[in-house]
Amino acid sequence: MKPLFSIRLVFIALALGLLLAISLSLSLGPVAMSLDTPWRVLLSRLGLPLLVEPQAQLIIEQIRLPRTLLGLAAGGVLALCGVAMQGLFRNPLADPGLIGVSSGAALGAALMIVLGAGLGGLAPEWSPYLLSASAFAGGLLVTSVVYRLGRKQGRVDVATMLLAGVALAALAGALIGLLQYLADDATLRTLTFWNLGSLNGASYSRLWPLLAIALLVLVSLPRSASALNALLLGESEARHLGVDVERLKRRLILLTALGVGAAVAACGMIGFVGLVVPHLMRLLLGPDHRTLIPASMLAGASLLLLADVLARLLVAPAEMPIGVLTALIGAPFFLYLLVRGRSHA
Repeated sequence: MKPLFSIRLVFIALALGLLLAISLSLSLGPVAMSLDTPWRVLLSRLGLPLLVEPQAQLIIEQIRLPRTLLGLAAGGVLALCGVAMQGLFRNPLADPGLIGVSSGAALGAALMIVLGAGLGGLAPEWSPYLLSASAFAGGLLVTSVVYRLGRKQGRVDVATMLLAGVALAALAGALIGLLQYLADDATLRTLTFWNLGSLNGASYSRLWPLLAIALLVLVSLPRSASALNALLLGESEARHLGVDVERLKRRLILLTALGVGAAVAACGMIGFVGLVVPHLMRLLLGPDHRTLIPASMLAGASLLLLADVLARLLVAPAEMPIGVLTALIGAPFFLYLLVRGRSHA
């Protein structure tokens, strides 16, 4: 597939778009600021003699900066995991949720929310950490079960793993529905908003685990770019080219489980980023993973930040769940891509 645009031009546009998204995320909200205010605050922290208002400095450093960094890390890692899954399944319609990690993380969080309410509430200082840890553990557990079910005679059968992922995702959804049925009104509201996803309540303590895992995925996945390119030809062809296909599958599954599990644990359920962003970047740049991986990371981070800005502004002073916005943006756009692909087939 030939790229529609110059690769350099696309990366320049993505970099500028990311800078704009960061500026808007730091500037807009209940207290509106000029676009240069956040940068003056950040530069003053680096020692430059710039005058900044104490209120603006407090809002940016304690509220908006961790929220922006959380959106950058979550959007980037979700898009990277989408690239990994689409490469693994050799299908541009694949999604990280296919291996059950998102559903498992949601089930883990739901168990902790309902269990905490049933025990009379967890200690406030430990509740966010226990919720994130439960979501992360649930995602890893379901992914490990899917992986084991997909192994056959020492190899990972992608088709079997896909079917196992769909089945376990359905089972997790049923268990979450049961927990919602058993929950009281307050717990049900918490569970519902968490499942819809949000960057609200971001803090540096919630950021660091996700940021560390996002950096791990960002460093590790590009090393598999050439192997993913070979895998596009088929597993047998990739083996003939010297690719250890089974090791590649294990690496991609592990990175996806870590990345999506950490993102869901920090932000809740946010859909369509890992599906639409890699698909769009593939249309713009072609299937070469050496450019597709960094481009998807930049686009995913920008998309999630812009969706978060809209979530803050559309129903102000309230806040719309970001998962609703990404679905409202992503679903019609993805349907357009499907129709466009059929018309060009």
